[in-house]
Amino acid sequence: MTSHDETTPVLIVGGGYAGLASSLFLSHHGVRSVLVDRHPAVSIQGRARGINQRTMEIYRPLGIEARIREVGRPFDGEAGVVRCENLAGEWNWILEEDTRGALPELTACEFGMADQRSVEPILIDAARGRGADIRFGTRCVSVEADADGVTAVTEDRGTGRRRTVRSDYLIAADGFRGTIGRRLGVSRSGPGVTQHWVTFVVEADLSEIVRKRALFWIVVNSEIGLGSFLTTAVPDQWAISVAYDPGKEPAAGFTPERCARVARAVIGRDVAVRILDIASWEEAVGVADRFRSGRVFLAGDSAHVWPPAGAMGANAAVQDAHNLAWKLAATINGWAADSLLDSYGAERRPVAEALADITVRRQQARFGGDPGGDDVDDVLCTLGQRYRSSAVAGAGHGTVYGDKLEQRAVPGTRAPHLRFELDGGTIAVHDLFHDAFVLLTGSAGTAWTDAVSEVAGRTSIPLRAYRVGPAPAGAELVDLDGNWQSRYDLGRDGAVLVRPDGYVAWRSASPGGDPAALLTDALHRLLGTAG
Repeated sequence: MTSHDETTPVLIVGGGYAGLASSLFLSHHGVRSVLVDRHPAVSIQGRARGINQRTMEIYRPLGIEARIREVGRPFDGEAGVVRCENLAGEWNWILEEDTRGALPELTACEFGMADQRSVEPILIDAARGRGADIRFGTRCVSVEADADGVTAVTEDRGTGRRRTVRSDYLIAADGFRGTIGRRLGVSRSGPGVTQHWVTFVVEADLSEIVRKRALFWIVVNSEIGLGSFLTTAVPDQWAISVAYDPGKEPAAGFTPERCARVARAVIGRDVAVRILDIASWEEAVGVADRFRSGRVFLAGDSAHVWPPAGAMGANAAVQDAHNLAWKLAATINGWAADSLLDSYGAERRPVAEALADITVRRQQARFGGDPGGDDVDDVLCTLGQRYRSSAVAGAGHGTVYGDKLEQRAVPGTRAPHLRFELDGGTIAVHDLFHDAFVLLTGSAGTAWTDAVSEVAGRTSIPLRAYRVGPAPAGAELVDLDGNWQSRYDLGRDGAVLVRPDGYVAWRSASPGGDPAALLTDALHRLLGTAG
């Protein structure tokens, strides 16, 4: 050990959505982490754009939903998909309506249109504000995992200084090109790379050409082949992507001069352009055969990758981190067994497989110019993911998605939306789920709230309880819309236990003779500490 060596409960490799969200969520749970990323700073490439309602629900209790919504304002009013030969020519709207409207009956959150370039600094600020250690310009040189932890060597790319970091766990959020999973023998199922792209950010005054803003434009012409055009959050800055064949030309051939010519071919006029940034990337399809290798976990694009239709990869990355963070916190803080961590892959890998199939079909429909064939409901895709694992008691389903959105609080599903009055203000039910298990019961459920106090007092498990009713008398939470009974179906004294990630873990029709014993047994089974 040298004087430069350090230890941390969790080392995160990669500073994209999966890594930054992991850093934020772990710090929110009081778990120290170190994040390293080889890039010098957040990229000016917009990359993923679009934050769905479920991800916004996750951000909301952490106090960053409003900031994310604000940085998405430049995209307000954008809707539809255009197919054209160039922007100055005829536009063929293959999808014109806006499918991102509010769903007040289902969630308190709206779809957000902020791009990754704008959101990542918000995640960084929020994580650092909670004590997270985030180091850009630092690459991970090597990783060695053993039964007790992970040893990694990191290098500051500016100074060349190397440090040995010992962690209890490592989150590999190093992306599709990342090597950590492969080094550990984790293979990936799927067709792999399906298309190579170069994306560049261009500055140009297109006010006379782009008079109506679409979500994006598909551009096909003889000069560039296949390409796309997107707006950014910065006025007069645009993102252009073109497909290329690395067998015929290297990505390095896309010099600023060539990109300027491509930009004019996409625009359709000889306008002044300035190239600000150029990056190459691969569109690919694949899901890691396992999301855990001992003390190393794969998250985001290192675990799964698919076409960028609908920003599902970005949202899945955040939701991976959300699922994993509370489980790591539970294990590190001693109130769950190591076996709880197996539920991460058991829950998130089937979701990844389902989303890979959905996005491939959407991409084929989109670039084929035919909006048909996309038979997956957006609401179900966003809010209807179901889990089946040891961290769910009595899940009655066998697939990720049902035929329609489940609006009953059954184990393995996202807790259905409710609006409450609490202490004179209005909250949504998902505002309660972020740092503890929450037990909800009816107005006659005093036995349950007493049981939660007892169990919380003699264990280290974070637990809270609330009674729900139509009026303040006998209830901490007043049901504002009258949906409590229909969506939770607990009578006056049943109970439902919701995990810190907002998923229903367990339910009981009544407290029986010893509700504390019932609750303790359920928690032991969920957390792997039984017996």
